Amino acid sequence: MAIQSLYTAATGLQAMDTKLEIVANNLANIDTVAFKRSRANFEDILYQTLELPGLRNGLDEPEPMGKQIGIGAELSSTQLNFQQGAVEQTGQPFDLLIEGEGFFQVQAIVDGQEQTVFTRAGNFTTNANGDLVLGSNIGPRLEPAINIPTEAGTNIVVSELGLVQVMTPGATELQDVGQIELARFINNAGLKQLGSNLYQQTDASGPPILANPSQDGIGVIRQGNLELSNVDAARELIELIRTQRSFELNSQVIQAADQTMQILNQLRR
Repeated sequence: MAIQSLYTAATGLQAMDTKLEIVANNLANIDTVAFKRSRANFEDILYQTLELPGLRNGLDEPEPMGKQIGIGAELSSTQLNFQQGAVEQTGQPFDLLIEGEGFFQVQAIVDGQEQTVFTRAGNFTTNANGDLVLGSNIGPRLEPAINIPTEAGTNIVVSELGLVQVMTPGATELQDVGQIELARFINNAGLKQLGSNLYQQTDASGPPILANPSQDGIGVIRQGNLELSNVDAARELIELIRTQRSFELNSQVIQAADQTMQILNQLRR
């Protein structure tokens, strides 16, 4: 049994090591625009059943309890938390916040192919052609495409309903240049994380439900604002301490099992 306890404690060490990586990633992205924290979910592994509960005893009565020994824990899933992050008012015309459910759609290269992916980040800018793109290292283009005329400068107005309008020199009224369309999913936690603030749909997330802001359960857009990371530093530090303590406890189990095996070896002599 001492040998089995070594393996059992080892699964605990591996589980806590994985949790440490997740906590570290959360803290590393505490200032990433619209980043969503992840949580590690664990489950117990198979059990060694020495005696089933409910077996009949000598009096032909069912035993109230059996004899089952667990063999450790493992990571069952990592779960994204899509709770709305704090709001930063920037005043920048291309900074857009989704207040409520929804994702921006952008075109990006994934696995060598251009496809539509999704993001909560709203730090947009314009590229050399005047198209609205996400302000990341790959600059994916907003979909449906919206082109901002060069002469518009910063005279950009984005309504709560996603209508994009500009005021060009000499014009007496705003000119429509595009409509922002958002997407939502039945299961946000089922999205695949691609990095660069991007998500990809999967069978678990279901297909995107497309609509204009404020329609079909989708939130509204706030121009001049950004959604910040939803990572709570205090909470992550608590998780960090708990993970460290759990790691230490499992390492102590290994030490205790090793000492037990040493005692057994000495008895044989």
